[in-house]
Amino acid sequence: MERMDLGIHKGALTGWALVVDDHPLFCDALELTLTTVAAFREVRTCDRLERAIAMLEGDLPDLVVLDLNLPDVSGLDGLIRLKASARGVPVIVVSSMAENQVISAALKAGAAGFVPKHSPRSTFREALAAVSRGEAFVPEGFVAAGDDGEVEDAVERLSTLTAQQSRILQLICQGKLNKQIAFDLAIAETTVKAHVTAIMRKLGVQSRTQAVLVAGQARFSTVLPSAPVSS
Repeated sequence: MERMDLGIHKGALTGWALVVDDHPLFCDALELTLTTVAAFREVRTCDRLERAIAMLEGDLPDLVVLDLNLPDVSGLDGLIRLKASARGVPVIVVSSMAENQVISAALKAGAAGFVPKHSPRSTFREALAAVSRGEAFVPEGFVAAGDDGEVEDAVERLSTLTAQQSRILQLICQGKLNKQIAFDLAIAETTVKAHVTAIMRKLGVQSRTQAVLVAGQARFSTVLPSAPVSS
């Protein structure tokens, strides 16, 4: 089993955990697994990324378990946005898409580990033990995918965005104008403009269209579906 030290915060996982997945039966199974193999005093669940981000505004959990495909987001952009809000809390990706390419991309986006959904309970135990030691966890048989320079660069640049900037970029990707974004987020249009300027500077682009292209690269469209557009 390969493990890579990525400087993850070390410490016992004894507080509460957050599971973000839109499949109720899997949430129930994972809640049982986490309380069985670890000392979590509570496991909370939610089925939307936006709800998870809202929950992270309060008391932080010791661990977040995230599915890559959710009703309001899909792909690495969801992981990147969640990481920006998690403030150092380790995020383990649990997904049915367990190709080496997906695992490699998730780790580059900041995941503390990757556990395929079909894994036995013992694998979750190993993953939690690795994360508590400050190590990233990958499943048995994982082989690091060859570097894709453009994708890696896009993920690294997007990872520098704050949670609010990531949210604004998502709305830009949906084709919304500054005035619409200001209304959706209940902030001033001048604030949106300032964020858009900061986003383009961090991404090293000169236009909103180029920013959308960078976000598209990080979704890893060759493996993951595009993010759904909210109505």
